Amino acid sequence: GMQQIEVLPNVISYSSTISACEKGGQWQRALGLFVGMQQIEVLPNVMSISYSSTISACEKGGQWQRALGLFVGMQQIEVLPNVRSAAQCNQLQFHDQRL
Repeated sequence: GMQQIEVLPNVISYSSTISACEKGGQWQRALGLFVGMQQIEVLPNVMSISYSSTISACEKGGQWQRALGLFVGMQQIEVLPNVRSAAQCNQLQFHDQRL
């Protein structure tokens, strides 16, 4: 029969899946995966990409408060926000002021 192998989730699989969830509008799944990803050691530049995808997923799902919270968290762990996530959060703050 087929051998069973245990595949541990790694940074690449987390990142790719978060990105897929973002594109599919699944912000809850993206957020859940992102939380799981924080349990493994991840290089700051990779974490930045995942932050950005998760922020984007939340933004697309109308979850601007969660997205803003992620942006704040990103700064606390000294991950430099990339241009995309900074632009998204500027949009979110504008949205916040309009409410």
